[in-house]
Amino acid sequence: MEIPPGQVTALLGANGAGKSTLVLAVGGVLRPSAGRVLLGERELTGMRPEKVRAAGVAVVPEGRRLLTDLTVQENLRVATYALGRSEGAKGIAYALELFPELEKRWDIQARLLSGGEQQMLVLAQALVSKPKVILVDELSLGLAPVIVKRLVPTLAAVAESGVGVLLIEQFAHVALGLAEKAYVIEGGRIHYEGTAQRLKDEPDILRSAYLLRGTNVD
Repeated sequence: MEIPPGQVTALLGANGAGKSTLVLAVGGVLRPSAGRVLLGERELTGMRPEKVRAAGVAVVPEGRRLLTDLTVQENLRVATYALGRSEGAKGIAYALELFPELEKRWDIQARLLSGGEQQMLVLAQALVSKPKVILVDELSLGLAPVIVKRLVPTLAAVAESGVGVLLIEQFAHVALGLAEKAYVIEGGRIHYEGTAQRLKDEPDILRSAYLLRGTNVD
């Protein structure tokens, strides 16, 4: 599969289909047993997570993993560890442009943030390094619809800036509303590759991968 720059690509599939495993393999957390991970012509297969991130690939894993005893400010500073002081400051300023709500919570510990604020902080951590590609696993998990509605335009803006965005999302309509291209994965293999619009027009393609397992495709 390919994640083109400047657009959102959706990856859909039932629970256990291999979506999160794919993200962790690309991010260097899991070592692939086969296949290759390329950023342009650069080989990333099997690199450690910090090397993958330094190359320009940022991963937002499922579950909003933060340093919960650290403040918003400290969590963002930790995310700039591989950047110089000037680049780190610019990266944080960029993240705060996207999520100005975080500035109001600057000195609050991450564990005291709402679920929506925590998701904003996780996304901000990934974006401080201004990656070429960002992989977002389950953007809306556990969030109120109003928060999802707030986050969706930000991902669109990130893509419009030239970043390639891979979005894994439990609610197909959210992902397909953002994406130009989409993949459906089933049993660790690509079941569909094509336009997001076709999946909206032909829902039976999704149902074949989802509903047989009892998964919601709304």
